[in-house]
Amino acid sequence: MELTLVSSSFCGACARTRAVLAEAARFLPDATVTEIDVAQDPDAAEKLGIGFTPTVIIRDSVGAEVFRATGVPTIPQVLTAAVKALPD
Repeated sequence: MELTLVSSSFCGACARTRAVLAEAARFLPDATVTEIDVAQDPDAAEKLGIGFTPTVIIRDSVGAEVFRATGVPTIPQVLTAAVKALPD
């Protein structure tokens, strides 16, 4: 499972989202957290169709997107969404 944060350096909410994902990952030992900064990698952000930061994308083990949301999620919201990425 991959938790992706699409962020920007001028985004205060991105720092809060980074902390939420780090805390949620403590409960998801097989999860990988990656971050894409739109200023450093605008092509990746465009390819993902990012319109706002922060955006959180959760992918399952084969890379299929199972969840996407903008704004600062709560830890329970991330964990609930992560369940969709677990194998059947």
